[in-house]
Amino acid sequence: MNDNKIIDEALALVNDGYSVTLPVAGRSMLPFIIGSRESVILAPPADLRRGIVALAWVEDRRYVLHRIERIEDDMVTLMGDGNLVGREHCRLSDIKAMATHVVDGHKKRHYLYTRWRKVASEIWWMLIPIRRYLIILIRY
Repeated sequence: MNDNKIIDEALALVNDGYSVTLPVAGRSMLPFIIGSRESVILAPPADLRRGIVALAWVEDRRYVLHRIERIEDDMVTLMGDGNLVGREHCRLSDIKAMATHVVDGHKKRHYLYTRWRKVASEIWWMLIPIRRYLIILIRY
């Protein structure tokens, strides 16, 4: 079964009211979500705004788990916390779920929208010009 089919199945469960924990791959959400070590808990999308970590079906027909950068009318711009450049775009209706918690390697759940995490993600956003160097330090 390919990744899209697995995610489709997970989303069907979310839409039926189940809590779904989905493993995260890749480094695009560093430093806040560590791929191959952590998972996210998905919920139906609600109260979407800047800073929400969303699972979206983006323009080139793939799923991404990235943070919402901006919403203008019906269009959403997303960017991974670990990305240096590049953004994805989709319609609001293409936001399929939102991540509510990250589950660490010790199976401990951490709410993604505590005051500390919101402030940290805003500071991280302001650090885009030097993010490249910080990510190098984080990865090693």
